[in-house]
Amino acid sequence: MEKEQYDIIIIGAGVVGCAAARELSRLDARILVLEKEEDVCSGTSKANSAIIHAGHDAASGSRKAAMNVRGSVLMESLSEELDIPYKKNGAFVICFEEENMPKLRELLERGQKNGVKGLRIISGEEARRMEPCLSEEVAGALYAPSSAICDPFLMTVAFAENAALNGAEFRFLTEVTSVRKTESGFTLETNRGALDAKMIVNAAGLYSDRIHNMVSNRKLHITPRRGEYQLLDQEVGGLVSHTIFQLPTEKGKGTLVTPTVHGNLMVGPNAIAVDTPENTDSSSEGISYVQSQGKRSVPALDFRYVITAFAGNRSTEDGRDFILGQPRREDGTIEVPGFFDAAGIESPGLSGAPAIAEYLLKEVEETGCFSRKQDFRPRRKGILCPKNLSLEERNALIQRDPAYGRVVCRCEEVTEGEIIDAIRRPVGAVSMDGVKRRVRQGMGRCQAGFCTPRTLEILARELDCSMEEICKNRPGSELLIREAGREDSHGE
Repeated sequence: MEKEQYDIIIIGAGVVGCAAARELSRLDARILVLEKEEDVCSGTSKANSAIIHAGHDAASGSRKAAMNVRGSVLMESLSEELDIPYKKNGAFVICFEEENMPKLRELLERGQKNGVKGLRIISGEEARRMEPCLSEEVAGALYAPSSAICDPFLMTVAFAENAALNGAEFRFLTEVTSVRKTESGFTLETNRGALDAKMIVNAAGLYSDRIHNMVSNRKLHITPRRGEYQLLDQEVGGLVSHTIFQLPTEKGKGTLVTPTVHGNLMVGPNAIAVDTPENTDSSSEGISYVQSQGKRSVPALDFRYVITAFAGNRSTEDGRDFILGQPRREDGTIEVPGFFDAAGIESPGLSGAPAIAEYLLKEVEETGCFSRKQDFRPRRKGILCPKNLSLEERNALIQRDPAYGRVVCRCEEVTEGEIIDAIRRPVGAVSMDGVKRRVRQGMGRCQAGFCTPRTLEILARELDCSMEEICKNRPGSELLIREAGREDSHGE
């Protein structure tokens, strides 16, 4: 059987892979994105702090710093172009002890060297005037006005949808098992057959070292580092308006307290090295740590309002920097032409994703293999949200399509019309989690306690399958199991 041929295959459909797909779809090239899960945004991209960092934390001269600062600049226009929720709310890095104030000065100077605009050090009194619920212990803070918050789910989905609009293909539940260099490019073996590509982009997240090491003699090693979070109800979402960081440690930026773009409050993460990328279990010890650190920053935090806890893993490479571009030998020459890494992308990977994609596009263009399309379409419109419309607009919408008048998720006021749109779009939802990430069904106070049965019905109808076939995420996570030999309620 003849192998399928592509110009560029991107491995991984997280935020970096989807951003790369969107940028590379500017080229006159046949592009395929492979993802081992059932949907985009199924790994690190779905479980993070949802922060667009200002860029003062990464070491000056590092790839992290360059991609963070450039990505932060790009996000403001991208949020409008791709219709992504985004809010520039600013951030504090707080210091509790006067003797640690020089560390804030170091962050300030590093940020200025990295090109971050508007940074300044403020006193504890000024910080509390801006954020009245800050701890009385706070001696001072670094204020970063360019820090922002976003929705990482919709950011990833938007990149994917726009890439698909511009011709990129997506293939899910497809795991790459080997990559081999050939005279004309690469052969990839997957659990669904072999593929050929002229070029490969390695955006495999927690598995990016494995993909890299299949073709390069300069080996990478990634340690999964788990971060645990707690999400609080929208009733207390206004407790703080800025993102509140503590002074960073060698393990990361520390525990933060932040509002979300949807009106919740989020606290976390910790940083625990784990044995496998699949280990995303929350722990009582981790949650206790996150709560105690959060309350140190904002004593008024009330964890009786927690509606869910979750954890995600960051891909920490031993060199602690982003690995970008074609692997090179020690003498600087390209070792594997046509293979482009986007590996070891931990925080600030979400912030840097647009810049990483821009960088990869430039690197691929420099090979001279592809020209730019004349008909690239840069804009994407998000899923219509009736609750954001005026009463008159909502009534008119329901007149045109009654599905927008049928509320499925009471907590988040998600309608049947929104769920249908989420399923029918390019790179549409095929699972419960896929719907949840696109329209927030099940993300409210009752955590899908009310809306699950109706959402199952809609998914089964739209995908033309039985409800027993609908999964929470990948196959094996079915929500309903029919007992063997049992007849249905109609006795058929």
